[in-house]
Amino acid sequence: MSDTQAGSNSPHLDEGEQEQAADHSTPPALVIHEIVREEGEAAMERTVSALAWSALAAGLSMGFSFLTQAVLESALPDSPWRSLVDSFGYTIGFVIVILGRQQLFTESTLSAVLPVLTRRDLNTFRKALRLWGIVLGANLVGTAIFAAMLQLPGVFSADVEGALNHIAQAPFSGSFEVTVVRAVFAGWLIALMVWLLPSARSARLLTILLVTYVVAVCKLSHVIAGSVEAMYAVMSGTASLSDYFLVFLLPTFSGNVIGGMSLVALINHAAIAPEITDGDAA
Repeated sequence: MSDTQAGSNSPHLDEGEQEQAADHSTPPALVIHEIVREEGEAAMERTVSALAWSALAAGLSMGFSFLTQAVLESALPDSPWRSLVDSFGYTIGFVIVILGRQQLFTESTLSAVLPVLTRRDLNTFRKALRLWGIVLGANLVGTAIFAAMLQLPGVFSADVEGALNHIAQAPFSGSFEVTVVRAVFAGWLIALMVWLLPSARSARLLTILLVTYVVAVCKLSHVIAGSVEAMYAVMSGTASLSDYFLVFLLPTFSGNVIGGMSLVALINHAAIAPEITDGDAA
C-alpha cells in the first residue's frame, strides 16, 4: 500500500479539500513508528518518581479488570457462553490505563524498544532497561495492593468472592510451556494495539476493547492483569509465593516480552527501517 496521503495529489480537489482528505487518511507506517518511538523516548526521560507513581497507578487500575470480570461472572448463569460475556470485564483495566496515560509494562515492550532499534547505542539501551525495571516493579506492587484490598471482608457479596477465587486460579492453569505461548500471543496483541492506536483516532476506545477482549476470551496470559489474579490466590491461600513466581510470573513475563518485542517491535521496525536509513542519509 502506498504511503501517500489520500487526496494529496488529486486534481479534483482544491488545496483545502486536499488537506481535509489527508487529515482523514491513515497515517503512513513511518509516521506511526515515529509517534510510538517518540512516546517511548519521552517515557525514558521521565524521572524515577514520575515513572513509579504512574506505573503504580496502572497496576492498581488493572485490578478493575479482575474485579469487573468477577462481578459479571457472578451475575451470569453457569453456561458455556458465560465467558464470552464476562470477558468484557477484563477490558476495563486496560481502558483506564491507556486512556488515562498510565505506564503499563506491556506497552513499554514496544514503545521503549523502538528507540533502541533506531538509535542502536548503549545509552538508549540502558534507558530502556531502566524504564522496564521501574515500570514492571511498580506495576506489580500496584497489583499486590489491589489484591490485598479485595481481601477485606464484607466488601463484596459471597457470589463475587466465589467468582474472584475461581478466576484467580486461571494464571496457574497451564504448564510452563503453555503459559509462555499464551503470553507470547498476549504480548503480541497488546503491542499491536499500541501500534494501532495512533491511527485509531476516535475509535481508540473500540480498538482497546476489541484487542483486550480477544486476550480475555482466548484466555491468554498478561503479566500485569494476571498478577492481580495470581496475587489474590496467594493471599487467599490457594497458591504459594513460589507458584506466583515460577508458575505464573516467570513464564508470563518471558512470553509477553517475546511477543511484544520480537514479533511486533522487530518486525514492524524492520518494515520501515529502509525509510529511516534513507531519511538519515538525506
